[in-house]
Formats: sequence, C-alpha cells, structure tokens
Amino acid sequence: MIIVPIKEGENVERALKKLKRKFEKTGVVRELRNRQKFTKKSVVRREQVLKAIYAQKLRTQQGE
Repeated sequence: MIIVPIKEGENVERALKKLKRKFEKTGVVRELRNRQKFTKKSVVRREQVLKAIYAQKLRTQQGE
C-alpha cells in the first residue's frame, strides 16, 4: 500500500502528484502491461542488448 503523508494545509493536487509519482516508481503499471502478453526469453534478451547498445552509443557521443 502506498502512503502519502500530507502536511497541514497542503494542496490536494500536490498530494495527488506525489501519489502518482510514488505509484510510477513502484512499476505496477509496467508489470501489468508486461504480463498481458508473453514474450520469449530470446526476444527479451535481444531487446535488452539493443537498448544497451543504444545507451552506450549515446554515452560515447556525449563524451566527444
């Protein structure tokens, strides 16, 4: 359960924003979307490798 402490006189919109941020950090929605369909381990591994290659490319370009 996600608990968001609210200070006296704090805006409701601000509290909702905190709740949404905490909810997003837990990764519940991402997990639900991943469980809706089955992906083979080889496909997951390939996606991870491509993502790592892309991130490494960005890092090397940033350093130049």
